[in-house]
Amino acid sequence: MYLTLFDLDHTLLAGDSDYLWGRFLVDEGVVDATHYERENERFHAQYKAGNLDIHAYQRFALAPLLTQPLARMHALRRDYVERIIRPIVARHARALVEHHRSRGDAIAIITATNRFITEPIAELLGIDALIATDPEIVDGAYTGEIAGTPSFQDGKIERALDWVATQPQPFEHVTFYSDSLNDLPLLRWADTAIAVDPDDTLAAAAREAGWPIISLRGETRPF
Repeated sequence: MYLTLFDLDHTLLAGDSDYLWGRFLVDEGVVDATHYERENERFHAQYKAGNLDIHAYQRFALAPLLTQPLARMHALRRDYVERIIRPIVARHARALVEHHRSRGDAIAIITATNRFITEPIAELLGIDALIATDPEIVDGAYTGEIAGTPSFQDGKIERALDWVATQPQPFEHVTFYSDSLNDLPLLRWADTAIAVDPDDTLAAAAREAGWPIISLRGETRPF
């Protein structure tokens, strides 16, 4: 059986759900605007440069879940997905997912963004299997830390292998779609690597390796 893995941000989405969630919380008055905007931009720049401290970032990103009532955060998340995420689903993302589903592939999203943000986005995209960075929850409350290995850089390989080990059938071939230099470890591990609207570093690596480079945002369907 074939397995197809999709990165989420800037791949199936024409934007970054993690970064945009931070902007949304600022706009909704949930967090201190000056501090949160500055830190959100700082961490986003680190991510794009490939040197993000994922644990420090998640403490920042998860902090509102420690200070705000969870009922309010869930309501905000529903609004966020409808208002911010639904409009930025990449033009051909759903068709690509259905292309792989129709040929019998197992399908999963694998993302560094935390599960609180990405669970409803995976549901929006019609993808049941989600490998995300898992927030630690103790006695029903978020701690601000990560549970287990973050689904980031080399950790994506570990998390993918852990998920594969739970599946009822072996996979003879793995395809991975991503936009980011941070996913080079998993792209090199996969049997088929496809760069989607890639950043400059990934585009150069893809050309050198002979990987296909596609866009899910243009007028023409690339598959």
